[in-house]
Amino acid sequence: MSAPRVVAVADGSPAHAAGVSVDDVVVAINGEAPRDVIRWQLMVDGPDPVLEIERGGLGLTIEIDKDDGAALGIEVHSAVFDQVRTCDNHCAFCFIYQLPKGMRKSLYLKDDDFRLSFLYGNFTTLTRFTEADLERVITEGLTPIYVSIHATDPDVRSDMLRNRRGGTSLRWLRALLDHGVEVHGQLVVCPGVNDGDVLESTLIGLLDEYPELASVAVVPLGISDHSNEPTMRAHTRAEAETVVDLVERWQTIYLDRLGHRLAFCADEYYLLAHRPFPSAEVYGEFNMHEDGIGMARTFEAEFRGEVDTAVGVTPGFFASVDGAPAEGYRSPRLAGGVNGGMLAIRPSGRAPVGVLTSTYGARILEPLLAEIGRDDVRLVVVENRFFGGNIGVTGLLVGEDLQRTLASEPEGHRYLLPDVCLSNGRFLDGLTPDDLPRPVEILPTDGLALRRALDPNDRTKRVAA
Repeated sequence: MSAPRVVAVADGSPAHAAGVSVDDVVVAINGEAPRDVIRWQLMVDGPDPVLEIERGGLGLTIEIDKDDGAALGIEVHSAVFDQVRTCDNHCAFCFIYQLPKGMRKSLYLKDDDFRLSFLYGNFTTLTRFTEADLERVITEGLTPIYVSIHATDPDVRSDMLRNRRGGTSLRWLRALLDHGVEVHGQLVVCPGVNDGDVLESTLIGLLDEYPELASVAVVPLGISDHSNEPTMRAHTRAEAETVVDLVERWQTIYLDRLGHRLAFCADEYYLLAHRPFPSAEVYGEFNMHEDGIGMARTFEAEFRGEVDTAVGVTPGFFASVDGAPAEGYRSPRLAGGVNGGMLAIRPSGRAPVGVLTSTYGARILEPLLAEIGRDDVRLVVVENRFFGGNIGVTGLLVGEDLQRTLASEPEGHRYLLPDVCLSNGRFLDGLTPDDLPRPVEILPTDGLALRRALDPNDRTKRVAA
């Protein structure tokens, strides 16, 4: 088991006052070696923790003067200090198997770790869950947890996961709910596999067997050109319409029986079916926003000025864990922080504006931009050739496709790019905004940021260096 390494110390924090430094390795806290940032949080939450530090090969003991419940002020290198529990399923629809070769090694890691589910909202199948894990979830109050269900029929689920424990592991879902753990579920619907009658059976099963679930996201299969699974294919429009109709019919039943709609189709389904999105009221508190449920409606409300702040919701406990590092797509979008690598300069305010977006994003943005009635603002739609297939979400845009698209766009225009396609200043293919042939203004991925960027009275835009 590795020990947590300090990557940042907050100025003025108890840790800073005690002399903790970046690159210190925390061997133990109050005599116990922490195994993950969850245990770390519990150990440092109390008053006056004692840290055993390794610094440059030397062992140090640092006593920290801190009130009970006060933040320690340390950020560590990872959320898990022992080995991440990897996934032992072999799902035909897994997107990790559909990635092109040659990307960053970390992108190919399949985790199935309940701790990362709690911390970041990652989905776990529970096939590697144990009695000890259940005890820890209960005793340490690790809630909410996010579970990939896919089907409530044990045989169908086992076949989909290609794991004989796929069906039996649903007992852990029942156990979590029995102990009052808040659980959000997910159904990845694959045409010809768990749609149609199987999906209806699953929606029945949710009500009969797992009515305590907080919410369930119904999302379509994403299929890239790099998939080697001949049975996996994209939905047709008719299939998407059938899924939307089925889920909306069951929402009425859930609302009557449970008092809430429980299951929600991802925005992508409405785009595939060429259906209008449900009203904002349907989504309630937008608990599954980060899984593509209600994103379009929140973006519209933000862009139209119907809300004063961005509505986006981050699942998991990450925001309140002292020291938990942002991981994956929750990392800072730009290297050096939210505004790192940015300059307070831009093309002329009178320059035409190109809003960079994906094929799906264009379907949402086109009517919104038409509302403002400006002929100097246009969409610049980027086709995702890097992944190919039916991949059309903005979060999977890469530098290579942006390079190709921007190369044919005029110089001197303002180009607005949503930050959702960046992590620590890099696109998924490893390129950076500096590699693009035109300077871009990188904006938070919400309607409020776009509205402000298009406001001609706001002269303080920020442009990538």
